[in-house]
Amino acid sequence: MLDALKLLGITLEQTAEHDWRVTGTAGKIPNRQAELFMGNAGTAIRPLTAALALMGGDYKLSGVPRMHERPIGDLVDALRQAGANIEYLGNTGFPPLKISPAKIDVSQAIRIRGDVSSQFLTALLMALPLTGKTAQIEVIGELISKPYIEITLNLMKRFGINVQRDGWQRFSIQANSVYQSPGDIHVEGDASSASYFLAAGAIGKGPVRVYGIGRNSIQGDVRFCEALELMDASITYGDNWIEASAPAGKLKAIDLDCNHIPDAAMTLATAALFADGPSRLRNIASWRVKETDRLSAMATELRKVGAIVEEGTDYLAITPPAKLTPDAAIDTYDDHRMAMCFSLVALGGVPITINEPGCVAKTFPDYFEQFAKITHVQSQSQD
Repeated sequence: MLDALKLLGITLEQTAEHDWRVTGTAGKIPNRQAELFMGNAGTAIRPLTAALALMGGDYKLSGVPRMHERPIGDLVDALRQAGANIEYLGNTGFPPLKISPAKIDVSQAIRIRGDVSSQFLTALLMALPLTGKTAQIEVIGELISKPYIEITLNLMKRFGINVQRDGWQRFSIQANSVYQSPGDIHVEGDASSASYFLAAGAIGKGPVRVYGIGRNSIQGDVRFCEALELMDASITYGDNWIEASAPAGKLKAIDLDCNHIPDAAMTLATAALFADGPSRLRNIASWRVKETDRLSAMATELRKVGAIVEEGTDYLAITPPAKLTPDAAIDTYDDHRMAMCFSLVALGGVPITINEPGCVAKTFPDYFEQFAKITHVQSQSQD
């Protein structure tokens, strides 16, 4: 995302190790022509597609081969309703994309599906204020990952944009809505990444306290803690921390609708290995269009450590083994969350090999170093 913004002419300055100063351009992209390589970052390509479609320039967006298998058709269809000129350079419905100048008209409500990825709605919400016009969005079908939309609306408000919401089906943006800098803004720690350490505490390497998120976090994945509580783990909240501890006995098996925590729910799949019976994670069809087909990948790799797994179209049923299978070699499918999830298996007292662990660099480059600190497991890294 940073590389793409620089190519588009946005001034970015790194002022400290984790601090950046972004100089706004009043809703106009300085460079009217650019070719952007987005890797496998859906969270980058989707909002940029929406914003650039309204900018009147010529742009191409592409990524790694897996990105070209991740759907973007619903977002493109929605933008085309407003007159956007977007072409597919490969398979219909998927990147790479070509965006050309167009006459944008948002006088009619834009309809978009909500059951594939919440990022499509997020992209529209963030981009439409750039038109300066009154705009409405209608969501077709069930909206998944609603807490992620709450994050979007919360942050847009902090930047001066008030979106009116009628349930989860209609969103309205008033004319002359203008983004305004809040000056300084603190980005919370990633609640999805925190789930691995909280799960470690629940499994028995606790108590483990994670800083950077707390009781007032705006991130939906904080509700992962509610799932741990259902498994009988003990959770304590502070203003800027959350702590997890294990129950007196085994974790309890759960049957849970995970629509609200799609990323953190992956961590529950490995935590289920330490439960007292079969667990079922439901409403997770969105896993299939992530960095890999996570439903299939999870089922395959969980079986390697001895679990009995039933894979459905939108669920996983996981029966833990009496004893974990040692020395399993886990494939990560170039998916950061697969690598981090299966590190938890080591907490069961068996060695495990994570193939291509470098994939964690996408969101958590020093994950294994941090994991080793809190679990006191012995970790060896090989090229």
